[in-house]
Amino acid sequence: MSVSLPALASENIRVTYAGSMGKVMDQALGPAFAQQQKGEYQGQGQGAYGMARLLASHKITADVFVSITPGPMQILKDAGLIDNAVPIASTSMVIAYSPKGKYAAEFAAANKKQDGSWLNVLATPGLQFGRTDPYLDPKGQNIVFTLLLAEKYYQKPGIADQVMGSVQNPRQVNLEGGLLTRLDSGQVDAAAGYESEVISARLPYVKLPDEINLSNPQMAKQWYDNVSFTIKDSKGQDKVLHTQPLVYYAAVLKNAPDGVAQGQKFVDFMLSAQGQKLLQANGYASPKGNALY
Repeated sequence: MSVSLPALASENIRVTYAGSMGKVMDQALGPAFAQQQKGEYQGQGQGAYGMARLLASHKITADVFVSITPGPMQILKDAGLIDNAVPIASTSMVIAYSPKGKYAAEFAAANKKQDGSWLNVLATPGLQFGRTDPYLDPKGQNIVFTLLLAEKYYQKPGIADQVMGSVQNPRQVNLEGGLLTRLDSGQVDAAAGYESEVISARLPYVKLPDEINLSNPQMAKQWYDNVSFTIKDSKGQDKVLHTQPLVYYAAVLKNAPDGVAQGQKFVDFMLSAQGQKLLQANGYASPKGNALY
């Protein structure tokens, strides 16, 4: 007769996260938690929608998933893999630029003026602008929203199309994990970024007003909710996208290979004084809003 024994508790942790969190996860939160638990940390980051779909289809496994915006979490909720997701940090959209690039002085000047002239710089013919795929990554969606909002806020109709070419322009779309590295090395002149990751990477950036940076829930009805756009999904069907708050959420997966209890310990660690200190030291703002579901 075979007897099924409960899995031994593990002190290790596997975290799948939004690619923009690479530095804070792999160099701060993960190692600190592993040291505290006397175990090992394993992290994997890429576009949050793409990672959520891989987890939902059981092509990869993790103890904890950390996403920006609620959308990727809904994929896991629909797949029956999570019960809830809690806010652990927040951020805002910015335009990062290469300190080695030929447009660095123009972006720096635009940042001081705060008059929308950064849009004119971005629209310069020949400038290499990097962003992520709006189908795979929330940040890829959020920069489109930001540019559409900037058109309205600065009264520059049509400039979003001048900057992007098209919503899913393959000449601009990069994989999440390597975008800021390409920016830092000068392969692209400017890139869409979250303030948190750009600060972590110690790159210069143009700070944007609350009306367009998607950080302020109080701006939702007046500004954010007034823009939307359409993309093609994996089946070629049109899908209309709407803005979501730039909040980072964490959830423990029900099929956590190292155990649900261990996953919960990591989520609790991110919310602890030590975890929040590490997040804020890497440019992240405090959590906003309530738990999902």
